[in-house]
Amino acid sequence: MGVTKTEIFTEQQNRIADLAKAFSHPARVAILQLLIARKACVCGDLVDELELAQATVSQHLKELKRIGIIQGEINPPRVCYCINPEVWEEAQKTFGSLLETFALATSCCN
Repeated sequence: MGVTKTEIFTEQQNRIADLAKAFSHPARVAILQLLIARKACVCGDLVDELELAQATVSQHLKELKRIGIIQGEINPPRVCYCINPEVWEEAQKTFGSLLETFALATSCCN
């Protein structure tokens, strides 16, 4: 069996890509913005706010939860989601460090 593409990269590179995926779709960005603004949210509210199908919102929530940037509490029939502060801080540090590395380099394209 062949090696998957992610296996040729470091754990850190894969994690950066995962965190970036949280911000790689406008629906996920909108979900994160709503959660930040409200401090907590119910899935049904997200569907109403975003005007997207329940299944679409659920898929984006599932991906955000897989990445760990949101966390949820299940109280049937509702699931409440909020930002996971530890992973949010990880993302801030990770992207800050990654973006700052260029400031140390000299651009070859002048």
